[in-house]
Amino acid sequence: MGLSMEENKGWIGKILVVDLTAGAIEPQPLDRDIARQFIGGRGLGARMLWDMVGPDVDPLSPDNVLIYATGPMTASGYQTSNRFSISTKSPQTGTVLDANSGGWWGMRLKRTGYDALVVKGRAAQPVYLEITEEGAAIKDAAHLWGKTVFETTEALGQDQNRRNVLCIGPAGENQVLLAAIMNDGTRAAARGAPGAVMGSKNLKAIVCEGSHRVNFADQERFRFVQYESTKMLKASPVTSQAFPEFGTAFLMNLLNNIGSLPAYNYRRSHFDGAEAISGETLTEKYLVKNSACWACPIACTRQTRTAKKEGEGPEFETLWAFGAACGVDNMEQVIEANYLCNDLGMDTISAGSTIGCAMELSELGLLKSELRFGRGDLFEQTLLDMAYRRGVGDELAMGSARLAAKYGRPDLSMSVKKLEMPAYDPRGMQGQGLLYATGNRGACHMRGNMLGPEVLGLPKMIDRLQVQGKSVYVKLHQDTSAIVDSLVVCRFVNLVVADEYLARALSSLTGVEYPTGELIRTGERIYNLERLYNLREGFTCADDTLPPRLLNEPGTGNSGGEVSHLPDMLDEYYRARGWDKDGIPTPAKLEELGLTELSIA
Repeated sequence: MGLSMEENKGWIGKILVVDLTAGAIEPQPLDRDIARQFIGGRGLGARMLWDMVGPDVDPLSPDNVLIYATGPMTASGYQTSNRFSISTKSPQTGTVLDANSGGWWGMRLKRTGYDALVVKGRAAQPVYLEITEEGAAIKDAAHLWGKTVFETTEALGQDQNRRNVLCIGPAGENQVLLAAIMNDGTRAAARGAPGAVMGSKNLKAIVCEGSHRVNFADQERFRFVQYESTKMLKASPVTSQAFPEFGTAFLMNLLNNIGSLPAYNYRRSHFDGAEAISGETLTEKYLVKNSACWACPIACTRQTRTAKKEGEGPEFETLWAFGAACGVDNMEQVIEANYLCNDLGMDTISAGSTIGCAMELSELGLLKSELRFGRGDLFEQTLLDMAYRRGVGDELAMGSARLAAKYGRPDLSMSVKKLEMPAYDPRGMQGQGLLYATGNRGACHMRGNMLGPEVLGLPKMIDRLQVQGKSVYVKLHQDTSAIVDSLVVCRFVNLVVADEYLARALSSLTGVEYPTGELIRTGERIYNLERLYNLREGFTCADDTLPPRLLNEPGTGNSGGEVSHLPDMLDEYYRARGWDKDGIPTPAKLEELGLTELSIA
């Protein structure tokens, strides 16, 4: 049942379906009941993916789909309401995938008059989509195929205030299993290789140009909640000082000091060279200015310059991936690796982690390459070879799980469900390890990051090495993250703005009352739906694990002697979720969440 014009508050009420095989474009109504149950963004994408892509579908076949979904909050003017999600079946992991991005493009898609865009099929030749308020068109992209992200973005007329470009680079075209989808030049929907899916469809880019405005059920109430949220963001030293002054990289020294900064492919949990690649060093020596995504008061983005180049970033995860993970403390080499990944369209976390894995394989004499820990001088050539699938780079383009397995050492891939882990060592943050192991898209800090309670004391500090009772916190953070990704707003807002305020903002925007408890229940519904999707794909509780290194080899630094105690937390987590001993949602839980019809039994 679609949304009528009278009900068009927050949601636009329309989705656009593009079949590249048939060359057909068709607007369709947004299902009102599904929108209310799953909100938008990640939740809406997961629900649509369930119906469209089953276990018989190869992720790189024309039968897979790409769902670009905004949320009811997108383009509303609420803090960080610029974001969108891309849902698909991941070619890297085989799991359900949502990749999230900020910038300006998500806001612009909503302003063309659609809540979501669904792309299916495969074009016979390279194409791009152009979407305006007047309609959409499939256009020839032969002249763009082979161009980098920056070249494509410029060629299609990126204009932050009017026209916004989303595209893939050479990595996506060549279906590299680390390929990102880039928007506005330097913003990335990166994890899980959505760029490879876009490349498999011969879809080079999507251009959006529109000025449609979101309607409010109660705009005065909405703006008051927005005002209150602004006060919280200004009052927090994290969002008002740390992020603006040092960007996300302020975490480098902090995590290193507690012994939770993985180094040398997770062989250590402390890196002696952390100061050289820290946010403080980035600000002091390389920062040009701060910038922000649309409607963002935090402005954590860094415009930087090395002796050779200028660009955006890097974020903390990238500084870690090409820094500590690879044993590199040369800031310029790390920054320029980030610039190159953006231009090639490649996930920096997985790319850096895969290179770190290759360095260890090479040092052990298993992989014939010059890669060694500390060899940041090889980043440029290695990344180019990965994106264009040349030589050893073609093997690294598979990601660390397939690379390590090929050389008989699957244990050297620091990944969960084939997705590389980010920059938080579970030996020093026990909840983070449980989060990684149970992540629906694989190892991911953005699926309920325990950084807030375990390190920053937000909303309150809990013992980072605590094991018993930790599962309840992880579950709550996972469910809340599903909400934030479905609204869609930035996770940094939710670090300091309580769920209650998000519920009030959503209610005043849409006219649909979401009490705080019901909103959190909606997040739980989304998380369980994603779990069902993975179970349908053949994943089991055996996949809820961590690399043996983290379970058996103690950390270093201020987490010296610690290992991840995942087995002690997993059963408790399943019980907290209302799942059985095999990690399968019980019939009672599915009934409680309104998911009975989606049961895999």
